[in-house]
Amino acid sequence: MKEKSIIFFDIDGTLLTHEKQLPQSAKEAVFQLKKKGHEVAIATGRAPFMYEDLRKELEIDSYVSYNGQYVVFKGEVIYKNPLNILALERLAETALLNDHPIVYMDHEDMKANVVEHAFIQESIQTLKIGRFPTHDPLYYKGRDLFQSLLFCQEGEEKQYEEIFEDFDFVRWHPLSVDVLPKGGSKARGIAKMTEKLGIAKSNQYAFGDGENDMEMLTAIYNSVAMGNAEDHIKAAAKYVTKSVDEDGIVHGLQMVGLL
Repeated sequence: MKEKSIIFFDIDGTLLTHEKQLPQSAKEAVFQLKKKGHEVAIATGRAPFMYEDLRKELEIDSYVSYNGQYVVFKGEVIYKNPLNILALERLAETALLNDHPIVYMDHEDMKANVVEHAFIQESIQTLKIGRFPTHDPLYYKGRDLFQSLLFCQEGEEKQYEEIFEDFDFVRWHPLSVDVLPKGGSKARGIAKMTEKLGIAKSNQYAFGDGENDMEMLTAIYNSVAMGNAEDHIKAAAKYVTKSVDEDGIVHGLQMVGLL
């Protein structure tokens, strides 16, 4: 058996197909890894409440949520990196002047600062999570928020990047960007977990396909980009596997010698 390793999997486009289905081969691979004694964790831009069913199905209780801002190991929160609330309030006020709504997100729920907006509906429905944010423009008050969603068309986030230095803006949909604490990333969240476990860099693996996986794929020693990733994301990884629709998880794990 190989020395104990930890493997981090992105969700959308990595574990789940673009139709948000979990391939049976990927599910079986996760259980094989655990049977071999390895740690398996999720690393995603999603909120914890957006993939509870997936965690239950895969029996995974360690995860890096919100692109690294909320980290849980074996059901215990080990790291939190909330947004600057005063800066977020200013961002929301400015964005509304441009008809760009905001969704506030903590570890339990998400609330929009507008009653409804076509951009929110269109982008959130692509996640197929069965829920949409309800209206609460003051949800940011008195609580830790780990990520927000800013809804605007591609390129329009540039005006906010120039003004709001407390945040990073990472696009995940043509109509929406993640708003993260400056310097926050999956790579930083993963580091908090691997430091706790004391697992050597050579025994750390990560699979991803999206823009928000770039830091993770660059930082993790054994990084694997999915075949469905764009070329610049593939270039950031050590390995490139097949597409998520072509049993890419199994192929990648075999490629790196874990299966």
